[in-house]
Amino acid sequence: MKVPAALLSLLGLVSAATIAEINGNRFNTPLNGTTVTGIEGLVLAKGPNGIWIRSTEPDDDDRTSEAVYIFNRNVVSTVAVGDVVTLDGTVFMYRTNNLHLYLTEVTNPTNVQVVSSNNAVKAYVIGEDTINPPTEQYSSLDGGDIFAVPNDVFRVTVEDPVLEPSKYGLDFWQSLNGELVTIKSPVGTTRPNQFGDTWVLGTWPATGRNSHDGITMTEKDANPEAIVIGTPLDGTRNPETKMGDKFAEITGVVTYAFGFYRILPLTALVVEEEALANAGPTTLTSRGDCRGLTFGSYNVENLWTGSEHLPAVAGHIVDYLKTPDFLFLQEVQDNNGPTNDLVVSANVTLATLVASIEAKSGIAYDFVEVEPVRNQDGGQPGGNIRNAYLFRPDVIELWKPNQGGSTDEAVVLDNGELSFNPGRLDIGNTAWDNSRKPLVAAWRAIRGPKNKPFYTVNVHNGSKGGSSTLHGDARPPVNSGVEKRAQQTESIGAFFDALIAQDPKARIIAAGDFNEFSFVLPQQILTGKHNLTELDILTLPEVERYSYVFDGNAQQLDHMYISPGLVNSAAKIEHLHISSWLRYPDITSDHDPLVSYLNVCGC
Repeated sequence: MKVPAALLSLLGLVSAATIAEINGNRFNTPLNGTTVTGIEGLVLAKGPNGIWIRSTEPDDDDRTSEAVYIFNRNVVSTVAVGDVVTLDGTVFMYRTNNLHLYLTEVTNPTNVQVVSSNNAVKAYVIGEDTINPPTEQYSSLDGGDIFAVPNDVFRVTVEDPVLEPSKYGLDFWQSLNGELVTIKSPVGTTRPNQFGDTWVLGTWPATGRNSHDGITMTEKDANPEAIVIGTPLDGTRNPETKMGDKFAEITGVVTYAFGFYRILPLTALVVEEEALANAGPTTLTSRGDCRGLTFGSYNVENLWTGSEHLPAVAGHIVDYLKTPDFLFLQEVQDNNGPTNDLVVSANVTLATLVASIEAKSGIAYDFVEVEPVRNQDGGQPGGNIRNAYLFRPDVIELWKPNQGGSTDEAVVLDNGELSFNPGRLDIGNTAWDNSRKPLVAAWRAIRGPKNKPFYTVNVHNGSKGGSSTLHGDARPPVNSGVEKRAQQTESIGAFFDALIAQDPKARIIAAGDFNEFSFVLPQQILTGKHNLTELDILTLPEVERYSYVFDGNAQQLDHMYISPGLVNSAAKIEHLHISSWLRYPDITSDHDPLVSYLNVCGC
């Protein structure tokens, strides 16, 4: 009689089992903690700490991987790729973080015997020898929406669903765990992360492909068909690459580590064709009057007077944004940056940037800021990051200015004026604790009506830091800070409502780094409850809406929203991919800037 694998696991008994039985048809092995004898497999690859073997007796179940990792440094030198070996060992589920999935491996191998050598080793071509990776859903536990709120409703390792590799991305890669695979005609979807992990697609179908051969997050779709290429097994290093680079064929083993399914290539990636880093300047041109002004927004990444990248930021504003009439800036630090002292003002930082722009273009900007309370707005300790505005004083001026201070709250008065202009919004709201407060202001076009102001909200919402990975245990994945960002966008929406209550045609622009995607709850509050329009939907295809790259996906964190009074045929927007399309060593900021064109006349 065959004893059930789950019972053997509970008893910790010695058992003969195939590799498919070790892996099982779920995420967790049914044999965890069991000592198994007579495991037979073909050596597929060797790494510094173990080997991967494939069953010589495969079953006929696409859900069960026929390969497994044998974790033991000593065994590496005793076998060769192409050997068929038998061994005994203990089945173990390993992970380094409780937000990650488990990797099933066999540890403490003994009685390692080489049965035969010089056997052919075939890598399975993904999409040819296997089914295609699913293109939209990661897990049955996401409920159809990987971005749903609340997050972390289920844990894969607790629910342990039966694998459905034709439907769900995590299930697909789990069903190949330990296998030697080949990716034909791979293309990089983004630049590598700081550890050299490179996300790629092969010849299989993919949704979300943008015009630069990257892959863009869209509603309910975070692209499970992309896969990480990790550290090469031969000790070489993957090169610095970028979105759209094309590689030679990749062969390696599928595993799970650091929160992601990944392929460990036999050797380093080889770039066969480099993508062009050819992001051009904006095509939007100001009229110089209220009928058509240009507005830029740029997260300038911890900019201060000593920043090495300050001249490059100025160059971007001149050469790519084409010195727009108005600029929303985020992550402006105080005058001595990360030095944690009593300095809070950024007047020298902004003056230095303005001088650099003028030296390159002849255009002289003015600027406004409101100092934060020292070390109360998040960001790098001592840096006191804040939002700030640059504007061309020959084109735009503050409407009824009344400079606010760090503890002054700007509110809408009965006549449509702001109590402080510029001022900080809703500073008593706990949603903004340890976060950048929005900078609001009222303006008028010098060549336009005197009493038809437009209003701006400069936004840098709370960070996503602490989120879990797309391939992690929590389902839907933890989207850290999403509830707080929802409260923040509600605060911003209430400001719009207060102005529109006095003037249904009020002209209001909110722009900046919202740290969230258009189709997730915080941003839907703006477009739903508060009836704002995101400019992107007026002119840009969905897959071209991105300003940032992270973990394989092009994604949009930087947005511009307008009130109904600004929705007209003149409204346009462009994202300038002067970060997303570059290698990491070549970037100035980790965000792309945007430029829009708006008629703010109000008549």
